[in-house]
Amino acid sequence: MSEAGAARSTRSVVAVLGTTQTIAWASSYYLPAVLADPIARDIGVSPGLVFAAFSLSLLVSGVLGPLVGRMIDRQGGRDVLCVSNLILAAGLLLLSMATGPVLLFAGWLLIGVGIAAGLYDAAFATLVGIYRERSRTAITGITLIAGFASTIGWPLTALIEDAHGWRMACVCWALVHLFVCLPANRWLLPPPSPAVPPEPRPESSPPPAGDAARGVAAPDTVAAATLLQRQRRNTVLLLGFVFAASAFVAGAMATQMIRLLEAMGSTPAAAIFAGMLIGPAQVLARVVELALARHVTPLTSARVALSLHPAGALALVAVGAPAAVPFALLHGATNGLVTIARGTLPLWLFGPDGYGALIGRIGGFARIAQAIAPFAFGLAVDALGGAAVLITGGLMTAAVLALLLIRRSSAP
Repeated sequence: MSEAGAARSTRSVVAVLGTTQTIAWASSYYLPAVLADPIARDIGVSPGLVFAAFSLSLLVSGVLGPLVGRMIDRQGGRDVLCVSNLILAAGLLLLSMATGPVLLFAGWLLIGVGIAAGLYDAAFATLVGIYRERSRTAITGITLIAGFASTIGWPLTALIEDAHGWRMACVCWALVHLFVCLPANRWLLPPPSPAVPPEPRPESSPPPAGDAARGVAAPDTVAAATLLQRQRRNTVLLLGFVFAASAFVAGAMATQMIRLLEAMGSTPAAAIFAGMLIGPAQVLARVVELALARHVTPLTSARVALSLHPAGALALVAVGAPAAVPFALLHGATNGLVTIARGTLPLWLFGPDGYGALIGRIGGFARIAQAIAPFAFGLAVDALGGAAVLITGGLMTAAVLALLLIRRSSAP
């Protein structure tokens, strides 16, 4: 295929995955923000119980992430994404039939399985299976499109709920999975590219001698391999902490930011206006990342991204309510860039082999932290008021320090 043809093919894949990811996020992660209150009123439970069921779904997705990643490593992501559409549709249909806590939790548990198999981590692993080391631009592309998931999903869900009720909203999203996402993922995504095998030993190379000839590794080789293994494990743990911290902050701000800004002295209208700027800031940051991708490594991009939220937190504490808009813009930029880094940084550090299992493990830590964040940070805002932002600022600062310990040479 010519270079122009390959570029067109990549754009087509990015458009397909960007569209299906927008729908997947809108119909799962962003659903409770609109439907929690109507569901609670209709089935006679508190909104907190609806959010508890949603948090449980994130915990389930975090636990299943590594398993999904290994499946994608073995067989590619196209079939896994198709299965996720079936599971998400089934979960939404089950949720639409809820008349009490049992089916409420059952529906969200099933949606949690679909989240593990169908959201960003699975999509990133699918792209790496197709494009291998050349996946960075494609990963940025789908996050750029799916960054509008809440912008599109919230009004559509609210429109359907207002006209036909929350149950029909769930049914409509299920039908979109079955009749839009499933065919698109099955017929418009290419199969994974085969891994490039190592070059064979030249015929003229002398045969190995001594221990190597008998299949016994030399002591120096064993020591080097052990050191590299330990370095890799330490790097993975650092990445796990970095993305868990950023996910906790994202989850905390997604649910508690308005309360936080009001505690800092903002009026409700000003706090809502500041919150509305997070989405545009995310998209703008991703556009900048796409433009600079050839000149900036994913590690540098991640370090810059994680530094923006602490800068905003310090401004908010120092200035108070007048810093609400800058804080929201900096936090939104952090969110936008960290989402890309979660896909591109492990690839840049470790390469494409075993990428699915690795990002599944890292993403599992992140989803578990994100599930805990709304409740835990809500307690912090209750106890500390606006000063609770120092917790999220401190977490992101610790994440930046962790990234400073990472070198590409320590993760071959």
